[in-house]
Amino acid sequence: MEDPNCKSNSAEELTLNEDEEEEEEEEEVSEDGWVQWFCSLEGHEFFAEVSDEYIEDSFNLYGLKTKVPHYREALELILSGSPPDEEDLQDETYLELYQAATDLYGLSHARFIQSAPGLAIMREKYLSGQFGFCPRVMCERQHVIPVGMSEELRTSRVKVFCPRCEDVYIPKQKYADVDGAYFGLSFPHILLQSYPDLYPSASVAKYVPKIYGFKIHNKETTKAI
Repeated sequence: MEDPNCKSNSAEELTLNEDEEEEEEEEEVSEDGWVQWFCSLEGHEFFAEVSDEYIEDSFNLYGLKTKVPHYREALELILSGSPPDEEDLQDETYLELYQAATDLYGLSHARFIQSAPGLAIMREKYLSGQFGFCPRVMCERQHVIPVGMSEELRTSRVKVFCPRCEDVYIPKQKYADVDGAYFGLSFPHILLQSYPDLYPSASVAKYVPKIYGFKIHNKETTKAI
């Protein structure tokens, strides 16, 4: 006969194992801080995770104190070990601090992605197509790179630069709230200069307007004739 105590012990062991697994999962989640949470938000796929070491170095943040209100509190929030909860996101005071932290992180991000570690991260994102593709048909889904139209906050939203046709386009709607200053004017060109192998072959294909197979004459040419 089976010992009923054996079944009881097995059930207890199974429960204990499940509890331990849940605790381990909670510990893994708690390891993700504000930066990881921020970069995982929908519409933030363009962002690289800036290391704490980079943010903690005051040299890297030089000059940003005058551009971001509540600078010290925003810095502490970025370096905090825990993301906000639902109650925080309903608090107006927290939301004001969150905007300051977003601006501070974004401006430091624009500097980080021009450093060697940041360029390496963004190179991988570019190669995997995480920044999207050029909407121009003749560019044949060329990978694009985030770019800002200004270094100043709240001047222009992020755009994408196509290295094949060398033009700038508006990305998908979900990136509409991302400030272009978080990437800066120079990033695409620094990335391409740092990794020359990323340069695509020049775009030679050009759309030629035709009617029933016949090329349409330019208006200037028609007037001259």
